[in-house]
Amino acid sequence: MADKKRIIILGAGYSGVEAAKVLAKKLRKNDSIDIMLIDDKPYHTLMTELHEIAGRRTDKESVMVDLHNVFKATKVQVIRDRIENIDYKEQKLTSNKGTYKYDYLVLGCGSEPAFFGIEGVKENSFTIWSLEDALKIRSHIEQVFQLAKEETNALKRKELLTFVVAGAGFTGVEVVGELFEWKKLLCAKHEIKESEVSIINVEALPNILPILKPSLQNKAARYLRKKQVQILTNAAIVKANPDGIILKNGKEIKTQTLIWTCGVQGNEFCAKTGLTEGKRNRLQVNDFLQSVDHENVYAIGDNAYYEIDGKPIPQIVETAIQSGKCAAENIAADISKQDKKKFALKTHGFMVSIGSHYCVAELMGIPMSGFLAMAMKHLINMHYLWGVGGLRLIWNYLLHEFFHIKHNRSFVGGHLSHRTHTLWLVPLRIFIGVHWLIEGIKKVQEGWLNPANIKIVQIAGTTGASASEAVATTAASQTAEAAAAYAAPILSSPPAIYQWFTDTFVAPNAFLFQSSVVILEIAIGLALIAGLFTFFASIGSIFLCGNFIMSAMAGYDILWYVFACIAIMGGGGGAFGLDYYVMPWIKKWWKSTPLAQKTYLYFD
Repeated sequence: MADKKRIIILGAGYSGVEAAKVLAKKLRKNDSIDIMLIDDKPYHTLMTELHEIAGRRTDKESVMVDLHNVFKATKVQVIRDRIENIDYKEQKLTSNKGTYKYDYLVLGCGSEPAFFGIEGVKENSFTIWSLEDALKIRSHIEQVFQLAKEETNALKRKELLTFVVAGAGFTGVEVVGELFEWKKLLCAKHEIKESEVSIINVEALPNILPILKPSLQNKAARYLRKKQVQILTNAAIVKANPDGIILKNGKEIKTQTLIWTCGVQGNEFCAKTGLTEGKRNRLQVNDFLQSVDHENVYAIGDNAYYEIDGKPIPQIVETAIQSGKCAAENIAADISKQDKKKFALKTHGFMVSIGSHYCVAELMGIPMSGFLAMAMKHLINMHYLWGVGGLRLIWNYLLHEFFHIKHNRSFVGGHLSHRTHTLWLVPLRIFIGVHWLIEGIKKVQEGWLNPANIKIVQIAGTTGASASEAVATTAASQTAEAAAAYAAPILSSPPAIYQWFTDTFVAPNAFLFQSSVVILEIAIGLALIAGLFTFFASIGSIFLCGNFIMSAMAGYDILWYVFACIAIMGGGGGAFGLDYYVMPWIKKWWKSTPLAQKTYLYFD
């Protein structure tokens, strides 16, 4: 359509992804609108988890969210490109690949580290503001431990094993937490005494984590000191050299590793395109997050400078998400000729993990620390991922943070990541399958598939005011009866709801239920023996056992079926079973369907 309007979102950070999601939802039925999301990377980075990559707690894939998987079932077109210039008069963006015309432009290019003009810091420090930054830190730390192992000069060895993190805000403290955890593993690997390693957190302000309540600041400081971290407050860095830093009080610290986390500013690219700036490279916006220069240009996240009650909105994830949503809603409102809404920031709290086992948090004004705070941090991360990519991203998060974690670096330790080869489940799987197959064959031989030979019967009697009592012999009743001869039933009588179901549905359709039981037993048996659809066959087995128990015909000894099936649900058909071949094919097919892509109901 020649009169189509195009919305371009520049940057796939937290704010850009949120803006694209909201626009895709609100304008999904409007065929006169095109939406483009442009970024120089094919993935959205979970910036708040970069410290885990720097400290080798998780793999790099844990912070990478594939943009095409997120938006392929929407009208958002993901473009991988690096924009070099914006012409606001002509309403176009240019790169070395081409030109992109726009009707609405959303600037969500994010921010970059601020060095405050301190001599040598930019040239001699590591930043942690991208996945590449985090990987550089990881590689460097591994390298200096290797060098320290081989170094014979005591002073040089000390310099190599001294790690300085500048800044005691959220990022700085989280990086320190990863370093003291990783230190133990690296020392063991390279045969270095832990006492030789110095981790120093340098902060220019009087306290660490200044945005939190004093009680939480103190808890965090105590925990860091417990882990042998040196905390230097009121210690501004005035100069950085290739081999160390100099503090305002004249103290010099020799180090080969300076990690700078002291501040952020708006992306320099946006600031240089000619729009009115607020402060620190952030673009001045009005109440609706529009640039004060062009009403069809919006700035969101760290690019936007906007004051509420005289204070600039903070450069945090909640600001990014809420500003992205607000800008998207206002663009949709403008297209439909409705009133725009003023941006209003509602922050819910702050969370800081200090390593994998400890966290301090302030949620809705409530301070918390330790296990509960860490659990809340994971829950909030999963809540965000649910909004971006549904169940698929939550499952990936659980894999990276819990099920595949190494060296017990999870707040629940290594209990969830301990793994056993599915080979050892093969005998158990076949054993259960044979049992079900035998029971099914017995029932066929006894005439359960003959409509004239109804084994499921209902015996009616009266007590009191003509009440009826029904006892149903249900799935695999002979197995249950045999068990009852040796063990008392778990339940003395069927629950009322089960009895109602029997009276209402089973009795009028006795043969249907009877034949279904036989077929189900044989199907479960064959499936488990072959290792085909083992997960679902195990659920079916548990269902039948539950039916035995609910009918008050099974003793406690039948529970072994339940617990054995729980064991083989975890990939029991992946070794010497057809699941090894069938499940990958089904996953590949399902992942390609429009329904799976739209609902994100698939796993990588």
